[in-house]
Amino acid sequence: MNTLKSNRLHIGIFGKTNVGKSSFLNKITNQEVSIVSDIAGTTTDIVEKSMEFLPIGPVNFLDTAGINDETELGSKRLDKTLSALKRTDIAVLMCDHEAIGEYEKKLIEEFESFKIPFVIIVNKTDISKPLIDGYKNVIFTSVLYDEELIYKFKDELIKLLPDEFVNSPKIAGDLIDEGSTVILVIPIDKEAPKGRIILPQVQTLRDLLDSGCKVVCVRDTELKQAINDLKIPPALVITDSQAFKKVAEIVPENIPLTSFSILFARLKGDLKAFVNGASAIEKLQNGDKVLILESCTHHAIEDDIGRVKIPNLLKKKTGKDLVIENFSGHDFPDILDYKLIIHCGACMTNRREVLSRILTASRNGIPITNYGISISYCLGILPRALKIFELE
Repeated sequence: MNTLKSNRLHIGIFGKTNVGKSSFLNKITNQEVSIVSDIAGTTTDIVEKSMEFLPIGPVNFLDTAGINDETELGSKRLDKTLSALKRTDIAVLMCDHEAIGEYEKKLIEEFESFKIPFVIIVNKTDISKPLIDGYKNVIFTSVLYDEELIYKFKDELIKLLPDEFVNSPKIAGDLIDEGSTVILVIPIDKEAPKGRIILPQVQTLRDLLDSGCKVVCVRDTELKQAINDLKIPPALVITDSQAFKKVAEIVPENIPLTSFSILFARLKGDLKAFVNGASAIEKLQNGDKVLILESCTHHAIEDDIGRVKIPNLLKKKTGKDLVIENFSGHDFPDILDYKLIIHCGACMTNRREVLSRILTASRNGIPITNYGISISYCLGILPRALKIFELE
């Protein structure tokens, strides 16, 4: 099975126009992925290429537009380029024999601001080789002629790999002992595609099997019988957030309980930050704006969790007349007018993008939480849902 894009190492390629970004990507992938031209601004949008990049593993390259196109269209391209930073695990800064100038320094400031490790590739050194002082992880090359470039690049990437790609984090397998029994509660409702179960549930199931656990999958309607059928109580029950209230009433207090969305809050983001953000629900006032943020686009259904269920829970919990707005996709809207951001489970995006959104919210003093945490908070069961994590 192909590795999901959200689980791949995202490598963003940045730099001015015509420094060789697209040529570099084509060289590394050994394919004509990006159009190469002497005309400045040939790359107009982010070009993505997923591949197996051994020995590193599955990666997703992001080839971005040049940052020095100062036309009106160039400004829009720049916005797209900077938005790619939010998904970038490791950045590649391409420059030519003119080396590090004003535009490159601005990019480096952005990398450091979002704590993104980066490699500097100085291209066109067949023309001249500049001196670059004060920077680590620098490769001098001529992309078109350097047959050793891919090996040099891999060596630098290995040095910069984020910890989650070196030591793959668990979704739930680290919370219980090997050999334990775990019950997954998977309601079959409008949110579940016909013939399939949704991605977080599939990934959690695989994680538990890899961790040597026995897994029982049931609908909420069969949960009580499933617990009674077990000779030893389950070590953990994991439920879809939408069934949280019903499941919490069925599962005895001595059995740990949490949700897929809360597990993904830990896997894809910062669980403590999301928990702290949920406390802002109590402070919401009439007219306050709440942003519900989804990583992927989809057709909303009649009882959509982000457009119907969570807004209804918020209004019921607060008793306030709130302004609820939804936003989908990789771009991050202007957030300054919002009093709270509620992020989806992020199963379709990478951790770097979620962390960058948390960082942006924090810098602007705006609390941020996620679907599962906000739902359990509104239902009054958040402390129980977090007990398994032993948060300090």
